[in-house]
Amino acid sequence: MKNHHPCEKKPLIVLTGPTAVGKTSLSIRLAKNVGGEIISADSMQIYKKMNIGTAKITQEEMEGVPHYLVDELDPKEEFNVVVFQQMAKKAMEQIYANGHIPIIVGGTGFYIQALLYDIDFSEHESEETYRQELVALEKQKGKEYLYEMLKAADPEYAASVHSNNVKRVIRALEYHHETGKKLSEHNAEQRESISPYQFIYLVLTDDREVLYERIDRRVDHMMDQGLLEEVEQLVKEGYKRNLVSMQGLGYKEFFDYFDGSVSLEETVEIIKRDTRRFAKRQLTWFRREKEVIWMDKREYPDENILLNEIQKKLKEKEIWNG
Repeated sequence: MKNHHPCEKKPLIVLTGPTAVGKTSLSIRLAKNVGGEIISADSMQIYKKMNIGTAKITQEEMEGVPHYLVDELDPKEEFNVVVFQQMAKKAMEQIYANGHIPIIVGGTGFYIQALLYDIDFSEHESEETYRQELVALEKQKGKEYLYEMLKAADPEYAASVHSNNVKRVIRALEYHHETGKKLSEHNAEQRESISPYQFIYLVLTDDREVLYERIDRRVDHMMDQGLLEEVEQLVKEGYKRNLVSMQGLGYKEFFDYFDGSVSLEETVEIIKRDTRRFAKRQLTWFRREKEVIWMDKREYPDENILLNEIQKKLKEKEIWNG
């Protein structure tokens, strides 16, 4: 990792925060004010045909601000941190070439970290065989068994990931198997890295109860918009529940309903509960990151004041000179 002289570093704005906190509208106004273009750091909005459950930004909402990594992949394709990093870097080159500032907007903390500190994943190309063993173990003994293995190997990382998130559990076990090191230690080391960018890392937050209420309302709104029909259509087109895309929040929960094991009302409640838990995990992640500036919406009576405050911070950090 090269250390650039500060003035050579290119500007980069990160605007993140938990799901449903209100990143989208704020990001559009910020982009217009500072000459920015937006790169989505959302693991689901990348997928075509998945609009309602991902709360995907619409053309109208973009108000002419260019967006990257939205609506780019088929739900059959795998999207992960490595693919994100490659696509986002390409988008950034384009944005810099346009004479604009890239604004990373979205709630996937690990993706943001990978881009911000230019984490090198090439050395961790995994051994297929061990992964297959783990996948077989999960089928045979269940995901809780793998989670217990992770708790033994790397208790700290285990505390930050849900046992249902089999993909991340397997990834951490693989990492431990390949390197003999803990993924939590690796991530901590990466947090000490120096970014090649002149960046500002803004985390938008709000009162937890307000946030949870917004999540519940948002899920109800998704149902009104036709979320069930969207998932049914995807299933009809042959997208199976084991796909990375179908493991997304607001999608995976419907498969038990289709099997007849839960009612529709229960499914909606499970989506709300899982989304609230997800928001909680996001906040935990951002708290562990360094150089984060928290923007608590409770401290700003309206969005204009919040926006002014952000622009002031951009000037202080010499990211934008207004």
